[in-house]
Amino acid sequence: FTEEKLGQAEKTELDAHLENLLSKAECTKLWTEKIMKQTEVLLQPNPNARIEEFVYEKLDRKAPSRMNNPELLGQYMIDAGNEFGPGTAYGNALIKCGETQKRIGTADRELIQTSAINFLTPLRNFIEGDYKTITKERKLLQNKRLDLDAAKTRLKKAKVAEARAASEQEVRITQSEFDRQAEITRLLLEGISSTHAHHLRCLNDFVEAQMTYYAQCYQYMLDLQKQLGSFPSTFLSNNNQSSSTPVQSLSTPSVLASASASLPSVSNSIVTSGISELKSSSGNRKARVLYDYDAANSSELSLLADEVITVYSIPGMDSDWLMGERGNQKGKVPITYLELLN
Repeated sequence: FTEEKLGQAEKTELDAHLENLLSKAECTKLWTEKIMKQTEVLLQPNPNARIEEFVYEKLDRKAPSRMNNPELLGQYMIDAGNEFGPGTAYGNALIKCGETQKRIGTADRELIQTSAINFLTPLRNFIEGDYKTITKERKLLQNKRLDLDAAKTRLKKAKVAEARAASEQEVRITQSEFDRQAEITRLLLEGISSTHAHHLRCLNDFVEAQMTYYAQCYQYMLDLQKQLGSFPSTFLSNNNQSSSTPVQSLSTPSVLASASASLPSVSNSIVTSGISELKSSSGNRKARVLYDYDAANSSELSLLADEVITVYSIPGMDSDWLMGERGNQKGKVPITYLELLN
């Protein structure tokens, strides 16, 4: 081997097909490692958590269950919402956002688990299993080649007939062992094509797991957006206001007008026709509350989104208000916060 490196000895070259297979195997190993490591970073960005999982895996122990980042954020939001009060607009919104974040956290766990089983494990099995076997047989092939070249060198240097005959016998034996090992290595290397086919199926599984995850997240956020859209638009448009305009300067009529404008046209038509009918009769109707409302004084009734109350009109009442009843509680409620039920 040293003489070869110094250019003082001839080297038996492998055939072109075997060299191509070796090159393909090395390329597969290199990119499989890179893809596997970067997938792990994608699924678990925290390097400390990855190291901890690796240590527990090597110790053959189960890692302790901890909240992931979306679940932790969701829990903080829910706790804050309960602290501020579920009956307030901000508190209610925080709780709804927190619940959605926790759902996303659960979907994130499912993505990691599915990807680990269907994608990362097969890639790791190739690196730690099949490729290690290839490396072992390739090293053995290298040793057989060196034995063959050493025997050829001794044959060239042999002067005596007996020594020459012994060297020729050694060359035949080493050549046979080299050819046999080359065939074993070739058969292993040709399995790389089936490895590519297997990894392709695993890649499809990974893409499907990602698609499921992103579809779930999109649906969760869509549902959350609809829930938050039921709040008065004044609460949602604070970020668009000039910093010089304090929130407290908004008057009640502007809040009601803004909230009314944010309702769908179908709801507006239902409210308009239903209210006219209700005001012209002495009966009462059921109504669903669209979003939370905090009573300004004792004559009004506080409302919670999605609850159903009984409403009716009394003579001389302002056109923007109805009387609402919930059990023994009674008070005025703004019509823009209601959806009359059939």
